Amino acid sequence: MVPQDSTFSDVVKQALHDAQELVRSELALAKAEARAEVSRLAVGAGLILGGIVAAAIGLVLLTMTIAWAISEGLTWPVWAGFGVVTIAMVLIAAVLAFVGRCRLTAARHMPRTVDTLKENAQWMRTRMS
Repeated sequence: MVPQDSTFSDVVKQALHDAQELVRSELALAKAEARAEVSRLAVGAGLILGGIVAAAIGLVLLTMTIAWAISEGLTWPVWAGFGVVTIAMVLIAAVLAFVGRCRLTAARHMPRTVDTLKENAQWMRTRMS
């Protein structure tokens, strides 16, 4: 707080110093939230990539199952196991892709920075009036 007997230049210097500190803290908060945002996006993208890989493996197994089924004449021995594994891989791929998409779209972007910017703007308005 500025003492009552300060000059106008002291008040301006203090206001400039406060504004500089405010900008520094906002930048630090924005950097921290940007790092968290990049990390969240990386996890979501990784889950989607995992879903894509699982789907590719599922498609390979599905084609192997179809080929084996045709060669065996649909008598249900070995290829039935391949079919069950293929269905399981496709289900895993769907779950991974769904969870990854949800992670990418769920959160509000940089919420603390936006909130503190609003608070700081209000604080500056009250201080200037």
